[in-house]
Amino acid sequence: MKKLLVAIAAAAFAVGTYAHGDADHAASAPKSGAKAADGHAHEHGHGDADAIGAPGTAAKVSRTVSVDMNDAMRFSPASISAKQGETIRFTVKNSGKVKHEFVLGTEKELKAHYELMKKFPEMEHSNPQMVTVAPGKAGEVIWQFTKAGKIDFACLQPGHYDAGMKGAVNVATVKGVSVKGVSIKADGHGAHKH
Repeated sequence: MKKLLVAIAAAAFAVGTYAHGDADHAASAPKSGAKAADGHAHEHGHGDADAIGAPGTAAKVSRTVSVDMNDAMRFSPASISAKQGETIRFTVKNSGKVKHEFVLGTEKELKAHYELMKKFPEMEHSNPQMVTVAPGKAGEVIWQFTKAGKIDFACLQPGHYDAGMKGAVNVATVKGVSVKGVSIKADGHGAHKH
């Protein structure tokens, strides 16, 4: 049993930070760690959250994007455009009859976390880059896109990712924008040396 707990903790640390939960779910999640179906708490390290951005604040939201999740295992829209520095409120609706979630991350992080979710499908945890939504309900994620590039999103409920329930936010570089105190120069680079 001890070896199993060590293996679970190591896998959770390697995966990065992810959360599941609408407001009720997040409020009921333990603050110090999440409990899986085995009844044990599982901590998640934050991974490289900077690669996908940072939690946003409601006061800085520049626009709202509505995302629908359905039982055909699809997001609508599955491709979203954003600008570097932009803070978006994703209003995520589950129009299906089963639980779905919207999780932002790198493809590598999403795949690793999905494998963990297949082993512990009832794992509960809370994080700002994701929301789990019950059938017929809605939730939201407020996220600031600090870097240009492709940021993936997916549903990590067992079977959903494999069925193709994924999409991407394509973040365009905006010259002259300051993100976290770093100005983006005309060449698209911040204040760093080559």
